[in-house]
Amino acid sequence: EEQKRRGEAREKKRQDEKQLITEMIAYYCQKKHGFAAGLICEDCQKLMDYANVRIERCPFTESKTFCSHCEVHCYAPKMRGRIREVMRYSGPRMLIRHPLICVRHVLTGIQNKSAVKKERKKDD
Repeated sequence: EEQKRRGEAREKKRQDEKQLITEMIAYYCQKKHGFAAGLICEDCQKLMDYANVRIERCPFTESKTFCSHCEVHCYAPKMRGRIREVMRYSGPRMLIRHPLICVRHVLTGIQNKSAVKKERKKDD
């Protein structure tokens, strides 16, 4: 039962991350590349596909806070630079555009961070 609940929570977190990154890339493309809402350029679509694959394959989904805090950087350097650029631009603006998604993302990060700290204390 516990394992099933954890699996469902992990999948929900994964879907939330995908939704957030999709929104961020779409907004970035709309504002920086001039594409209409709901449309994105080929380069941004490639970045979105790449990011979604990384999220899907992440073995640390259950315990990680944010990718930037992860010890293992699975993004290729070029793509990592591009996703940083998107996040720097879109991140602060998401609070206005999608406040619930942002608040949920931050709360999840805080919860995971405290869970990791508790786990480390237990190991000491």
